[in-house]
Amino acid sequence: MKRVSPLFLVLLVLGFFFATYNLLTMIIHYKTSTSEQWDLSNPFIQMPGNLMEGEGSNSKYHVALTATDAPYSQWQCRIMYYWYKKVKEMPGSDMGKFTRILHSGKPDNLMEEIPTFVVDPLPEGLDRGYIVLNRPWAFVQWLEKAMIDEEYILMAEPDHVFVNPLPNLARGKHPAGFPFFYIKPSDHEHVIRKYYPEEKGPVTNIDPIGNSPVIIRKSVLEKIAPTWMNISLRMKDDPATDKAFGWVLEMYAYAVASALHDVHHILHKDFMLQPPWDTEVGKKFIIHYTYGCDYNLKGELTYGKIGEWRFDKRSYLSGPPPRNLSLPPTGVPESVVRLVKMVNEATENIPNWDTLNRG
Repeated sequence: MKRVSPLFLVLLVLGFFFATYNLLTMIIHYKTSTSEQWDLSNPFIQMPGNLMEGEGSNSKYHVALTATDAPYSQWQCRIMYYWYKKVKEMPGSDMGKFTRILHSGKPDNLMEEIPTFVVDPLPEGLDRGYIVLNRPWAFVQWLEKAMIDEEYILMAEPDHVFVNPLPNLARGKHPAGFPFFYIKPSDHEHVIRKYYPEEKGPVTNIDPIGNSPVIIRKSVLEKIAPTWMNISLRMKDDPATDKAFGWVLEMYAYAVASALHDVHHILHKDFMLQPPWDTEVGKKFIIHYTYGCDYNLKGELTYGKIGEWRFDKRSYLSGPPPRNLSLPPTGVPESVVRLVKMVNEATENIPNWDTLNRG
């Protein structure tokens, strides 16, 4: 075996340090901002000013998520699709059909299990290692080539599970989105103005969202998607923008693209919850398990430190989690307990769980 360069090891350690620092900063900010900035008694954070009272839609929406053929993406898609099927026909659900938009360029071994539409990835090297840039390009291709029966589309992600039946939260031409505390266009006006010129208005016109979760009329998304793709690539190609936005760059690109087309979202805080910081499920609709859940045996969260009990999707990069994960200790919030129980139910009932997509 070749000896690893000491310089490479130093750079690797520094990389992990800065990644951990950024994650911890985001975690602490999330914990404080959730209660300070949101009126928790009101499910709507912001309604577009020109939304007429009573304007709404009972139309079905198509559930669409982008994915790769990597085992890490596959097992999340399988759990997500299981819960889609469970809640689709429940009272209050406006779910239509489901598509996994596979941007690996070729079919994989889940084609018969999950409805899938194969699209091409970006040309090699264009994503600069930021695989999320394939998301807008995947939606552009899917919208151009696929037959989509529903009038509306829910843009979702593999690490979403439906915890309650989800109605169509969009209102006419106004999409519904989830407000992310870390998407703050006003804090980056000097960068945003490269893509959103002053003649378009103040940067407060840009919603604090990403593309997911969003329920949006198909005809509106068809207008936004090419702009979203082009701005994502332009942002990634600009070192100052790339540094400012980092791993949420593509989210900013969607928000800016929407504003450029004068599309304003209904911001709905109950659209999604994110354990462990959101502790109660309540009437929320989607669990997004992007954060690691680490606790000691007393049920206390261990803030960025690996706990005596943990559930973190990144623990299963090369293959699916095992069936029958241990439940959290007493005292752990309901949202985390519910998440683990839902993962266990899915893995218990999905055929060939342990063998189909292990890398």
